[in-house]
Amino acid sequence: MLGLLCLLLVITYLDRVCISVAGPRIQDALHIGPFEWGWVIGAFTIAYAAFEIPTGALGDRIGPRKVLTRIVLWWSVFTTITGLVLGFYPLLLVRFLFGAGEAGAFPNASISVGRWFPAHERGRALGVILMASQLGGAVAPLLVVPIQIHYGWRASFYVFGLVGVGWSALWWWWFRDSPREKKGVTEAELEETGNLVTRAHRGLPWKIALRSTNFWAMVTVAFCYVYTFNFFQSWFHTYLVRAQAYSEENLLMSSLPFVVAAAANLAGGLASNTLVKRFGLTWGRRSIGLVGLAIAAPCTLAVMFVHQWLGALILLSLAYGGITFQQPTVFAVCLDIGGEYAGAVVGAMNTAAQVGSLTSSLAFGYLVSRFGNYNLPFIPMAALSVLGFFLWLKLDAGEMLIPE
Repeated sequence: MLGLLCLLLVITYLDRVCISVAGPRIQDALHIGPFEWGWVIGAFTIAYAAFEIPTGALGDRIGPRKVLTRIVLWWSVFTTITGLVLGFYPLLLVRFLFGAGEAGAFPNASISVGRWFPAHERGRALGVILMASQLGGAVAPLLVVPIQIHYGWRASFYVFGLVGVGWSALWWWWFRDSPREKKGVTEAELEETGNLVTRAHRGLPWKIALRSTNFWAMVTVAFCYVYTFNFFQSWFHTYLVRAQAYSEENLLMSSLPFVVAAAANLAGGLASNTLVKRFGLTWGRRSIGLVGLAIAAPCTLAVMFVHQWLGALILLSLAYGGITFQQPTVFAVCLDIGGEYAGAVVGAMNTAAQVGSLTSSLAFGYLVSRFGNYNLPFIPMAALSVLGFFLWLKLDAGEMLIPE
């Protein structure tokens, strides 16, 4: 099951980062400026945020087997269609529909982890899965750039659109919504995973959740860190070409931050499991968030003062590593405090994250267009990492939103 979820996240990030790598070519071919490109990225994010909570809650009710199959088939279709667009407005529409279809992937993957892994193993499992997502981002330039050079930017979208179809078939055939439904799982394994019996239940009691300090700390941390995280999914490759004068061939070096992030995801997940066993849920989870954002904030700010391409790339890699070190723990906290409402809680967290993502995309494009400076957008990134650091002090993974 973990292997299938890792493959899912690899495909997810191949498809997402594909448009970032192809960004400079698409902007030139379709005559799209920086501000308009911010809206291209933002259209995906708006739809993704709008459908995140409903699709996460749907996974709680009918199970991630059906929901993830639909999600991956949908986004595979719109990945392919991206390669067919001929103008700015059709691209906006396709990216919006792409985001609507992909929404719920992370909540439903998290539901799967919550149902198949005991609590003390979830941080490590999420670390491995998120590591796989970054490997997808690292591999994307190595695949997309050669395809673009030889066959054009459109061909890369056709190729990646086919991959998800095969994953959907495999997931539907093998996966079950809980270990109890899977042949070959022993009673000992069922006991270790909590012997979960899947059942339909009422929706998350939002009136109770919205009164929780824990809830607001969680969603605001997500907003803060994804504001910076989004830069690497959307503007990073354009920044390297426009601000650091990278050639298309040199974009192969853009894999470095994703390799660092993959290692950081895994390290954060492993460290979270170890610290939870030693210090309990509250400080075991919290300490990971504090360390990650304490690394990210100064490295992000320092990029503004480095004028050598390799130094900038290393600092950006460290900033992304700090962000992704704490990322598995953010998802683990949602499972800890969400319980049987994990899909809705992860959906709420990821909705806030996508609001941060949208704000980041538009702010980056506006600041570059208004001031002609690719360094200014790093100031709010660093400031929000500092805010996220202090919010981790308010977040308590040992306190469930809805007491059992």
